[in-house]
Amino acid sequence: MSCKKSYITTPIYYVNDVAHIGHAYTTIIADTLARYARLIGEDTYFLTGTDEHGQKIEESAKIRGREPQEYADEISGKFRDLWDEFDISYDKFIRTTDVDHKKGVQKAFSVMHKNGDVYKDTYQGHYCISCETFFPELQLVDGEFCPDCGKSTSVVEEESYFFKLSAYEDRLLKWYEENPNCILPKSKRNEVIRFVEGGLNDLSITRTSFDWGVKLPSEFNEPKHVMYVWLDALMNYITALGYGTDDKNMDYWPARVHLIGKDILRFHAIYWPAFLMSLDLPLPKHIGAHGWWTRNGEKMSKSKGNVVNPKEVADAYGLENFRYFMLREVPFGGDGDFSQRALMDRINSDLGNDLGNLLNRLIGMSGKYFEGRVESELVSKYYQAELDEVQTYMDKLEPFIFELQLHRFLEELWRPLTVANRAIDKYQPWTMIKEGKTEETMALNGLIATILAKVSLMLHAVMPKTTTIIIEALGFEVTTENFEKYIRNNEILSPFTITKRDPLFPRIEEELLVDARLEAIKKEKEEAEAKKAKLKEAKKNGTTTEGVALIGIDQFFQTSLKIGTVVQAEEVVKSKKLLLLQVDIGEEYNRQVVAGIKEWYSAEDILNTQVCVVANLKPAKLMGMKSEGMLLAAKDADGLCLIRPEKPKTNGTPIS
Repeated sequence: MSCKKSYITTPIYYVNDVAHIGHAYTTIIADTLARYARLIGEDTYFLTGTDEHGQKIEESAKIRGREPQEYADEISGKFRDLWDEFDISYDKFIRTTDVDHKKGVQKAFSVMHKNGDVYKDTYQGHYCISCETFFPELQLVDGEFCPDCGKSTSVVEEESYFFKLSAYEDRLLKWYEENPNCILPKSKRNEVIRFVEGGLNDLSITRTSFDWGVKLPSEFNEPKHVMYVWLDALMNYITALGYGTDDKNMDYWPARVHLIGKDILRFHAIYWPAFLMSLDLPLPKHIGAHGWWTRNGEKMSKSKGNVVNPKEVADAYGLENFRYFMLREVPFGGDGDFSQRALMDRINSDLGNDLGNLLNRLIGMSGKYFEGRVESELVSKYYQAELDEVQTYMDKLEPFIFELQLHRFLEELWRPLTVANRAIDKYQPWTMIKEGKTEETMALNGLIATILAKVSLMLHAVMPKTTTIIIEALGFEVTTENFEKYIRNNEILSPFTITKRDPLFPRIEEELLVDARLEAIKKEKEEAEAKKAKLKEAKKNGTTTEGVALIGIDQFFQTSLKIGTVVQAEEVVKSKKLLLLQVDIGEEYNRQVVAGIKEWYSAEDILNTQVCVVANLKPAKLMGMKSEGMLLAAKDADGLCLIRPEKPKTNGTPIS
């Protein structure tokens, strides 16, 4: 029996938003690998967690009037809660704000510096806050915009420590050449090789322009510097095992598989192995980069209303059905498309017709002809050809798992089910029993049960609860010993009395979720038609479509709009709608603003956040209180929201 160690990781997820379908996809793949490794007897350690440092988190927290740690605690907790609800079998959930992690990162920095790979200099370049990455000007879109996310970059010049990435070009290329499966799929490996062959620049690995990150080790005496978020984040794979503290689980290193999305391949396939080389640590066996998910052929975005919430899908269609669909629907590395129709087809066809119906047929035949008894001793006498065919398929399966070809794994695993269903149709047990061929009929029952047992064991890592139900109905348990017995040694089932079960996959006839995008398209069409009619009418009378008289640009600029920060906020006790605010708009004194936003914002919500203020309104009195301005807001059927700057701005900054 194997005693091999398997270390399997997801990326640590950035806490700038809640989990989406891409996060779920990565985590389900990693969970499947970990469950399979445990089933075959490997000593397995499965890591996931959250990445919580960097300028983007600091700014997101500030906009919400929160401390970065408080904000990170909330979002990290939501990730962990979802993975627990999804029964993800992780051994450790790491956070980059963990004390032991920070100690490990500091040790790594010291070791790389001691080994001559870190030096101090000044850096100037185009920095994307969203991606936490510097880009050469040649890579920018229109000389300004990030080539990865499309957002505007800013020119940053600051003192920095650098890692000698350029010194590792040849060693990296040698690693790629000598380990053809180190990056999967292989097409992604080719992309990385081309990038490295184009030349590597040394990497800035500290920042001084913000404070939310891991400080440098005390011996450097550099209180202004924090670690580059990607140096910090990548180290989680070894700090989780005790690097820099107790080293108690470092015998799991190197990782068998790092699971990531293709958008962070460069960090994992270039920076990470170079860091490990500097630390004199072994390199990971495989880095698997999967593609992105669209919905009904369109990129997902909040503005389109078509983002897939994995919890909603799992709640509606069943968690294990969702797991099967995600792994079966798309080849690993390619982009996948989520549609409810495709999910329903997988459930009704693959799971319902092929797997669930086979169990139902076995229960029906056994109950009708043998009072539920199933015996397999004579299977080889009558159905050796079918047994041999099934074993041929079984012998091919395991490599697909660890080469991350999970869609192929499931495709090939379904072939034995085809053999079983075909055997029932071919040999017609209802006819054999009438002809007195009781022995042949019982052997056929044994064949079907044996095939179901083998398929269920191999499927267990993908659908653990469902396959446990099937396996218990077949009279045995999910154990490593039984895996060896029925899969490795090709044994048949011992006699048992089958347990009746309700159908596992009731047919789904109609979509269970509202497709937000289709609803949005319908609404957009209706609104477009209404706008056309309004515009036609407006042209007749010289007004806007809302019936408001048109104004010139000079009139518009008579309104003074400024950025301000709410420095005090309290409820107006006798009012259901009003908050009393003190707003700093860069003047000698704070403006008092009485705002009718209490139904949507509490005083705590708005305190220390930035707002847009109409600064040259005549003072007015509301409930006897002087109001010296007005906040800009938008209101629709979903409620009211304040208009705010995308990034923090100096109080008093004019809006134009």
